[in-house]
Amino acid sequence: HLTLTKKKIGLTGTVCDSGDGVTHVIPVCDGYVIGSCIKHVPLAGRDITKFIMQALKDRGEEVPIDDLREVAKEIKEKYGYCSKDILKEMDKFDKAVLENGKSKFKTYKHTNMKGQSYNVDVGYEMFMGPEMFFKPEFVDAKWRTPVDEIIDNAIQACPIDTRRRLYSNLVLSGGSTSTKGFKERLEKGVQDRVNLRLDKYRQHSGIESDPINVQVTENPFLKYSVWHGASVMAKQPVFKYHSREDYMEHGPSIARYNPVMMKGQ
Repeated sequence: HLTLTKKKIGLTGTVCDSGDGVTHVIPVCDGYVIGSCIKHVPLAGRDITKFIMQALKDRGEEVPIDDLREVAKEIKEKYGYCSKDILKEMDKFDKAVLENGKSKFKTYKHTNMKGQSYNVDVGYEMFMGPEMFFKPEFVDAKWRTPVDEIIDNAIQACPIDTRRRLYSNLVLSGGSTSTKGFKERLEKGVQDRVNLRLDKYRQHSGIESDPINVQVTENPFLKYSVWHGASVMAKQPVFKYHSREDYMEHGPSIARYNPVMMKGQ
């Protein structure tokens, strides 16, 4: 994940990896993962898809049950975005019809594998689904910690001399982080928490601290960052791997031996 930023600041940063099933926050300093500070979030893209599925059913959209998951997934990827303020965004939707008679709903045309085509209205779920990252209680009443707070907690748990560098390079990974507006919303959320902490410190101590600039980095390979990072690692001359000849000689059991760790698993 950090290979694209290596030339700028070295292999130091905080990775926010969110794919289909799970989200992880992983602090890395000088190429070493700070394992004790890794945070796990049991919410990711699959939960947004389920939220959109339920929203379509609740609104009475006539989507065949066999197509519902695929339709919800395509709506998420095509129309999903993170709003700056969810209450203001909902107000825009409500006022659009009242003031000028124009609805902010989108129309999505889907053609299934049987060749059947139909239209689906896309409304509040465009931004309500991705809002899960910042208000997780929308989809899971048991989980109430937003991703920006989780990142802040993970960095605060790291050694104090690494924190500034970890804040200055938040690296996004995984398809769920490619949602429009996610980068900006996350950067603002973490920056606000950092600024609030510095303000409290100044009020209690009277000491003016140097500002901490939070910067979120994204790359063109967001959906394939894990694969891209693994391929870069595999190209290194010190990387050890199982050859086809080894596999043919020992069979599948050779996968239980990790040549990187140089011990049996």
